[in-house]
Amino acid sequence: MPHRVTIQPSDHAFTVEDGETILEAALRNHIGLPYGCRSGACGSCKATISLGQVDYGEHLSGTLTAAEKEAGKALLCRAMPLSDLVIQGKEIGGATELQIRKLPCRVEKISHASHDVVILSLKLPANERMQYLAGQYIDILLKDGKRRSYSMANAPHDDELIELHLRNIPGGTFSKFAFTELKEKAILRFEGPYGTFFLRDSDKPIIFLAGGTGFAPIKAVIEDMLHKKIDRPMVLYWGVRALQDVYSKIPGEWQQANPNFTFIPVLSEPLSDDNWPGRTGLVHQAVLDDFADLSGYQVYSCGAPIMIEVAQKTFAERGLPADEFFADSFTPAIDPKAKT
Repeated sequence: MPHRVTIQPSDHAFTVEDGETILEAALRNHIGLPYGCRSGACGSCKATISLGQVDYGEHLSGTLTAAEKEAGKALLCRAMPLSDLVIQGKEIGGATELQIRKLPCRVEKISHASHDVVILSLKLPANERMQYLAGQYIDILLKDGKRRSYSMANAPHDDELIELHLRNIPGGTFSKFAFTELKEKAILRFEGPYGTFFLRDSDKPIIFLAGGTGFAPIKAVIEDMLHKKIDRPMVLYWGVRALQDVYSKIPGEWQQANPNFTFIPVLSEPLSDDNWPGRTGLVHQAVLDDFADLSGYQVYSCGAPIMIEVAQKTFAERGLPADEFFADSFTPAIDPKAKT
């Protein structure tokens, strides 16, 4: 049976239908709750159930622990109500005004950016344009009913093509297909935009933390800022294994053209042939080495869950306010909506 959910402190209320998660119902009712992967893996949608009972749904065990459940926590992207609920949750504006749509697209171009990264350029029908915020993602809809989520790497003003960065992940259903079988001119379908990883209004300087293809949504955010002439100081730390994994020259071009932008690539396992004179080690540690006090910054982080988890914890220890850390976790596929 349907259940009524009330969000505090806003007092916004909506109804969750049978078989629907709390987040799905919130999106349907244009309630702006934070979320990321929609697969129970990133933890962005974690909130406190102050009244009522839920079915917690399937999720990664480390994302919602037994102790957190005892404390009333739940992942709104997986939880389904078993009664009427009151939830303590922070709402955000911006994304709720955008319509989530299913659209066809044509694969306009397939570019191999590196040995394990391909860039797909997707073209919408001539009479269609998609409205989205820089940093959001879309779901590619597969023929078997499954979904694969990918962040859009281009800013909204440059919307002639939708740009996706795909890493060839072993066992990745769609990434393997994109590398070995997908052809230009093929027709795909997608749904979006999704996600709450986008720039928040502030005058604080920004630290961007990217791991691998986590560069994609950060690229969109930075391009959007440069287009809008937002001159907040920005530092981009891009963590990869070796020099061959820095698959774009664009950050270097940004640095040359914009005095308020600094690019710091960090290699965790540089090859001997790289002759790398730059920073090495873990990318979050490079930030800690450079900043003794993060209390006056915003951080936008995108990449593997472990990178985001460690960064969030250690940056908080350096004074970063909890509400100034924004993350988009590229999570393993534990269900049809997970990212690969």
